[in-house]
Amino acid sequence: GFERAGRFALDIVLADVAVSGLAPSHLCIGFTLPPGMADDEFAALWRAIDAEASALGVSILTGHTARYAECSYPWVGAATAMAVGDHDDVVRPDGLSPGDELVVTKGPGVEATGLLTTLFPDAFDLPADLVATAQERLDEARCVRDAATAAAAGPVTAMHDATEGGLQGALCEMAGSAGVRLDVDRTAVPMRPGVAEVCDYLDVDPWTVTTAGTLVVGVADGGGGEVVSALEARGTPAAVVGRVAAGDGVYIDGERVEHPRTDPSWAVYERLAGE
Repeated sequence: GFERAGRFALDIVLADVAVSGLAPSHLCIGFTLPPGMADDEFAALWRAIDAEASALGVSILTGHTARYAECSYPWVGAATAMAVGDHDDVVRPDGLSPGDELVVTKGPGVEATGLLTTLFPDAFDLPADLVATAQERLDEARCVRDAATAAAAGPVTAMHDATEGGLQGALCEMAGSAGVRLDVDRTAVPMRPGVAEVCDYLDVDPWTVTTAGTLVVGVADGGGGEVVSALEARGTPAAVVGRVAAGDGVYIDGERVEHPRTDPSWAVYERLAGE
């Protein structure tokens, strides 16, 4: 429903600030609503955003709301999120150094699995209980609280949320921007229920589809275990999955992988939306 959509959208907007290690504090939102969106539907969306923003301590400063011809779902606006803090405290996605440990939360394919099965449940010729399990992943496609937990738990050197291009794309972006090599153990990476089955049904690689809610965290000084423990204490699956070394590229089980460049979940969305 619109309440769930509001919470999902808010976390997507706040995530890029949260991974800086600073808590999101201010938000500006502009809504370009489809003409057919009813007042009660928008009210449900807005109340959910307000409740979640209040819970996170985020103040909504200003915005704009109107209906416009030719606007349609799923994109109904845009927002700018901000945080206030010391520049020296910012955690950057390019901050990895040789010797750091890599922590991954939730694993690949979480967002794509939850979103596609929620939007198009009738498109999946899979057991009903499996589809229901897969739909639960959408509520895990949030990382603002996880980012704050990780930043407070250990000497975090870098943090990135795995969106377009999925977990594989996020790893490649972090390695490339820092000029380092990442060695990852595939079996150590969490895999949430329903992800493998849904991605196999759709014939996509779960490692390359958008997975908002999944974090890749670099931790120095052997602090990966402390970060994992803090995340698990709040119910977030996490694991130390590899290390940073001198060199370049991402190696999963010793095999070099490249950035997927194109996220296959968007083609799947277009296909399912047209059926």
